[in-house]
Amino acid sequence: MQTRSPSLLMRMRWVPATLTGLAVGLTALPMDAQEAPKVSVAAAYTQEITEEAVFIGRGEAIDKVDIVARVSGFLDEQLVEDGSTVAEGDLLFRIEPDLYQAVLEARRADLDKAEANLELAGVELARKEELLRREATPASEVDIARANELVAEAAVKSAQAAIRQAELDLSYTQIEAPFAGRLGRVATSVGDVVGPANPPLVTLVRETPIHVTFALNEKRMIDVLQQLGETAETLAENQRSPDVHVTLPNGAPLDEVGRLVFVDNRVDPLTGAIVMRAEFANTQRLIVDGAFVHVRISALEPTLRVLIPQAALQRDQRGDFVLVVNDKQMVEQRYVTLGDTEGTAAIVLDGLREGESVIVEGLQRVRPGVAVDAVVAAEQPGE
Repeated sequence: MQTRSPSLLMRMRWVPATLTGLAVGLTALPMDAQEAPKVSVAAAYTQEITEEAVFIGRGEAIDKVDIVARVSGFLDEQLVEDGSTVAEGDLLFRIEPDLYQAVLEARRADLDKAEANLELAGVELARKEELLRREATPASEVDIARANELVAEAAVKSAQAAIRQAELDLSYTQIEAPFAGRLGRVATSVGDVVGPANPPLVTLVRETPIHVTFALNEKRMIDVLQQLGETAETLAENQRSPDVHVTLPNGAPLDEVGRLVFVDNRVDPLTGAIVMRAEFANTQRLIVDGAFVHVRISALEPTLRVLIPQAALQRDQRGDFVLVVNDKQMVEQRYVTLGDTEGTAAIVLDGLREGESVIVEGLQRVRPGVAVDAVVAAEQPGE
């Protein structure tokens, strides 16, 4: 058996210990020399915000009517074209009037006959009354003559009523615009038989002014009523009612401000909203009946809100949060309640105070509880 020398054994024991110490030294060196990660921060700031609510609304003409022929007959003349603009009282169509003119003349003849019979009945009554005074005729003859006069008077009234009806029927052969507006597509042609049972001849819509109907959620509705000290009944009459703005279907804002003219008397239990109606002058006729638009209602007074850059926002399963750098240069995770956006900033309703610093750059290099080297971002919002 070979015996190892003591010096060799000592060297063998020393080598592992030395390697172990070297490894520990190499591991500890980077930790001691590691620097805090650099991040860019921005301070939460306050700003007066005039809050808005956006809804889907629909254009509704104040006046819209289907023009229907009130008497039957051949369409004799069409005086308007598809889509033309008309004024109140403009003649649109003419139905052949000959039949109704003839009926009117017949009713006038009936009136002449009834008036002649009335005159004859009056003469007969006067003669009978004279004979009665001479005791040359019984009283029953006078009663009969008086009754005949009353029948003749009724016949005159009936004939007069028939004339008024005939005159109305004749007037209905000329179809006029009941109000100013623009016509749609004419659905008939000259020579067609038209009448009350036939489809409408055309639709007439008043384009200026026009209504936009939308639904306001009950929470904002109560806020508005409390600010004004009004009721839903008087809100539309108040001069301080909220301004109503419209964004057209192509995304362009309408250069007009609407005013509330109607508030419904009940909240829809399914949607929790109440129907409201605003009126717009619509001078450029950009709001079309039946068109969907975006409706914006601005708050009556601005509210002081806390804002931060949207770049600071993160989200996990619990909700929205930001990483805050406290006065000890330590990172804190802070969950926040957000409101609307304002440009590139987000409104924070709860969870953050003015002046607190949130990380906007370097988020991927840090985690809650670590120290950081925070520098102010080059562009500070709110300045």
